[in-house]
Amino acid sequence: MINGIGFYNNTGYVPGFGSSAAPGSVPHAPVDAAAGYVTPAPSVTLPGSVPHTPEKAADAGISPYAVTNEAEAREAGLSEGQIRGLKKAGQIECATCAGRMYQDGSDENVSFKSAAHVSPDAAGAAVRSHEGEHVGNAYKKAFMNNGKVLRASVSIHMSICPECGRSYVSGGTTSTAIAYYGKEPKAFDEAAGIKGRKIDAGV
Repeated sequence: MINGIGFYNNTGYVPGFGSSAAPGSVPHAPVDAAAGYVTPAPSVTLPGSVPHTPEKAADAGISPYAVTNEAEAREAGLSEGQIRGLKKAGQIECATCAGRMYQDGSDENVSFKSAAHVSPDAAGAAVRSHEGEHVGNAYKKAFMNNGKVLRASVSIHMSICPECGRSYVSGGTTSTAIAYYGKEPKAFDEAAGIKGRKIDAGV
């Protein structure tokens, strides 16, 4: 079992010392000289120990430490909390995380124009790289149109998976403001709240 570890106490009994025992010790088994064998000593359970149930573990057919999917975890008799913990640790695949999709919500030529899956481990780097494309586009647009980038900020959004409880990067937003100089004294091009917005289409 995962949430409890029991210990077996293998005590060797030495014949011929009688039945007296020091305080706190395990009594020795008396010797039956006539029969030529040692009388079994009573079983002793240490305070605070967890009794093992090997018969139940054998019936389960699989060790809790070896499960690789939710079906095997249930076959091994794990609780919902234990299964959730294994999903969070990555030992069992989380269906919600496996089906999570990311998609860009802007009209710019950037990555993720089509919905694509990104694993929770790689989502942070992928989203930051994507938002960097929006920042690069703002500077490129300003350079080509006699403008100046006044502001370019990136926000990374975090969420908690409802199935496994894992924290993951769920998307990002890039906000930019560009000032253009030309015939007009000053013109502004501002885009906020739409660059890189994710669509969690897989949930």
